Amino acid sequence: MNAVAGGLAAPAGHGAERRIKVLLAKPGLDGHDQGAKVVARALMDAGFEVIYTGLRQTPEAVARMALEEDADVIALSSLAGSHLPFCRKLKGLLETNGLTDKLWLIGGNLPAQDHDELRALGFRGVFPTGSKLDDICDYIRENVK
Repeated sequence: MNAVAGGLAAPAGHGAERRIKVLLAKPGLDGHDQGAKVVARALMDAGFEVIYTGLRQTPEAVARMALEEDADVIALSSLAGSHLPFCRKLKGLLETNGLTDKLWLIGGNLPAQDHDELRALGFRGVFPTGSKLDDICDYIRENVK
């Protein structure tokens, strides 16, 4: 499911603000994306513009898409356990591409002992399995610059 949903709320120049754009990526060899699709649908239903990358993305591809799409939020959904090495590499690429002002999020199967390191890497929003969809939406609204 590679989908782009939404768009501008109204044409530019008509007093309407651009909707918050979320790039939602599935990193590495993680082959399970049902949760990511549920999150993508919840974000769309909440009024966000969502670009879902599909499975098996590299850090380079995520950084490139975030730059090309001018995403406000760079979100990862990880279930395969490779989140720390992926995020370490992605952090450098996001910094190199001038994307440090974007909101970085990660959700999925994230052991509690990894949450502090993920936040230290710049992933301010950490949403382990079982997080409420409304909490994710509220966090994005409250933290997008």
